[in-house]
Amino acid sequence: MKIVIIGGVAGGASAATRLRRMNEDNEIIMFERSDYISFANCGLPYHIGETIKDRNNLLVQTVKGMNDRFGIDVRVKTEIVKINPSLKTVLAKNLVTGETYEESYDKLLLSPGAEAFIPPIPGVNSKNIFSLRNMSDMDKIKGKVDSGIKRAVVIGAGFIGLEIAENLVERDVKVTIVEKSNQVLAPVDFEIASQVHDHIKEFDTELYLEDGAKEFIDIGDKTKVILESGKEIIADLVIMAIGVKPENKLAMEAGLEIGKTGGIKVDEYLQTSDKDIYAVGDICEHKSLIDGSEIYRPLGSTANKMGRILGDVLTGKPNNFRGVLGTSIFKVFDMAVAYTGFTENEARRKGYDVEVIHNLKEDKSIYLSESRQIVIKAIADRKTEKLLGVQIVGEAGVDKRIDVFVTAITFGAKVSDLFHLDLAYAPPFSTTKDPVMYTGMILDNAMNHNRPVLTVAELKANREKYTVIDVRSEKDFEKGHIEGALNIPLGKIRTTDLGIAKDTPIVCHCNKGTTGNAGQNLFINLGYTEVYNLSGGYKNYAMQKDL
Repeated sequence: MKIVIIGGVAGGASAATRLRRMNEDNEIIMFERSDYISFANCGLPYHIGETIKDRNNLLVQTVKGMNDRFGIDVRVKTEIVKINPSLKTVLAKNLVTGETYEESYDKLLLSPGAEAFIPPIPGVNSKNIFSLRNMSDMDKIKGKVDSGIKRAVVIGAGFIGLEIAENLVERDVKVTIVEKSNQVLAPVDFEIASQVHDHIKEFDTELYLEDGAKEFIDIGDKTKVILESGKEIIADLVIMAIGVKPENKLAMEAGLEIGKTGGIKVDEYLQTSDKDIYAVGDICEHKSLIDGSEIYRPLGSTANKMGRILGDVLTGKPNNFRGVLGTSIFKVFDMAVAYTGFTENEARRKGYDVEVIHNLKEDKSIYLSESRQIVIKAIADRKTEKLLGVQIVGEAGVDKRIDVFVTAITFGAKVSDLFHLDLAYAPPFSTTKDPVMYTGMILDNAMNHNRPVLTVAELKANREKYTVIDVRSEKDFEKGHIEGALNIPLGKIRTTDLGIAKDTPIVCHCNKGTTGNAGQNLFINLGYTEVYNLSGGYKNYAMQKDL
């Protein structure tokens, strides 16, 4: 069987090597229009920031290595310009010589990836404006930074934009981030993103939200960035990081079915609408593991997984692609942000009856000086009692917790199951009740034990409805409190006559939630019928000042 692969990097290269490991007889040809067939795409910003010193460390596999080790015919600097499904041929163009020729196939694999979205802004083709998708882009940007530039503007505050911004700051470049939305990081909810806003500003980095680039004007060797607000910034370097989209032109011209997200529609065996054409990686539309809906979640780890699966499928081995949750984690300065599954907004749009909680806990035993607070937002389905999504932000321990939540969602655990997980414990690594377990306890209490929580957003939306009772000490209350709240320390609840009806809606809170829950229990035991614990306590309330 003759297998032709369009595109290398994660998906194509992974498929090629798996195909060869599983079968020695297949003829495998890989076309790649760049110089590099397999590189660590996610590591590109870190070479610019010189966290990764040696450029060669980003090269996962070379042409020679692919030929010598796997016997794969790799043709770099060669672009496929047309697919002819009826004849089962592709038209290849040598980008060095300009020569074109046809190559036949029995099975065709599409792995061209995604391309940067560049809006038609006047002046966007300036010599100082770049995007970051491959090694060549990285080299150009790093060359610019190495020349000693002082000022950069990053357009877009998603995953890529924030990583680039951080690495430019590491190189002593003054950075301004411009984002059209009212928050960074579209895949998380506002109250999680808002913590990133504050953190970014701690590193002398400007952040303009609800603003966008209107025009770019070259002035000598610099570029004037004119924002929609009228603000003007003179920059040495501009990075376009608005987002990516599937590079689907070839697929569309070949008549393949395109999903509603813009990615190629594939089945569980990664087969397209043409039985002899398959697709993997960022070119594909994905399926949500939660509800089977169509989503687009480009990520190198997913592309690698899909490539391996296809290698099995085409060599007759049992395997299939099950879908994704859309899990990601990234670093922005000293903070880590991770997310998986649906956001609260997504879950509500889909019609779920959601339970939402915020859990503020230390990543390890609090008596250790290196312990750091993490904030967990969890969204669960009241009907099934299963998690729908989790977002975490903090300086330590974020990766460990998000992976536990991912596993729980993948295997259909209920929120009550989280408490029963036998997680590793020692003071340098966790608390006796790990934040994952505690998240499960809060959700289980709310859904199954008449201990409801109220989010900060819900409280602010209906403030007049609730009597807020702050159960912290008088000293803590004086340092800061919710406007209109009554201060009744926990130890005085039993002896204090509130003078309010037992059916009055009450919201208890402490600093983070634990003592607030104790107060909630007391009020319920005293006969009050509608008592809530404020999710995440006063600390969470104070962090959501912009909500």
